[in-house]
Amino acid sequence: MEAKQWYMEYKIHKNRPGLLGDIASLLGMLEVNILTINGVEGKTRGMLLETNDDEKIQLMGAMLKKVDSITVSALRTPKLVDILAVRHGRYIDRDSDDRKTFRFTRDELGLLVDFLGEIFKKEGNQVIGLRGMPRVGKTESIIAGSVCAMKRWTFVSSTLLRQTVRSQLSEDEMNRNNVFIIDGIVSTIRSNERHYNLLQDIMSMPSTKVIEHPDVFVQESEYTYDHFDIIIELRNNPNEEIIYDTFTSTYNDDL
Repeated sequence: MEAKQWYMEYKIHKNRPGLLGDIASLLGMLEVNILTINGVEGKTRGMLLETNDDEKIQLMGAMLKKVDSITVSALRTPKLVDILAVRHGRYIDRDSDDRKTFRFTRDELGLLVDFLGEIFKKEGNQVIGLRGMPRVGKTESIIAGSVCAMKRWTFVSSTLLRQTVRSQLSEDEMNRNNVFIIDGIVSTIRSNERHYNLLQDIMSMPSTKVIEHPDVFVQESEYTYDHFDIIIELRNNPNEEIIYDTFTSTYNDDL
């Protein structure tokens, strides 16, 4: 049977000396490999495990239920958020109502870049929205995530250096393996027919598109939130409000 990865998470009630060693010994006797281990948010520990026998995982879970010092809170095939939690020692904040919305603050840029990098590695069509106030690090995070994924990025519209609205792209730039970066405000407020035709071509490609200011993009275009696979919110601090009225006027003033 082919080796398979598992994510195990447990809460520690009594962190006695030798607790981790006992758990590691149990996994060793079952010949379950520990790939990664890290503390996750306080008295919680996460592990990425690997085994070619699913029955061993079930047996291990049943045995650990009898250990009073811990409570196993997760034992499953690892999701991306699990892998990143073990890697960074913290979970990504996820909206409890809208499960496709993920929240980050500026001091979590490393986690955000890692998250984007893993998403960008996926092939095929995916549309990612990125909310955030000006100069919070949106575009820089997209570029860094592209580097992590070893993908080339293509600006369709942007304000990183200056107002950029592309009406055509070269053959290399139109490569479906590229990460296309779109400023939702620039592409709608400053859009012309040639740019919008290019935008429609890109949106129909089986490729990764990252749209900054997705709310304005939806409001001013034919696209809806259903077109988005993931929405990311980036703030300077957890309490910052993302209010478009405060800076959409600046875009108009520059035209």
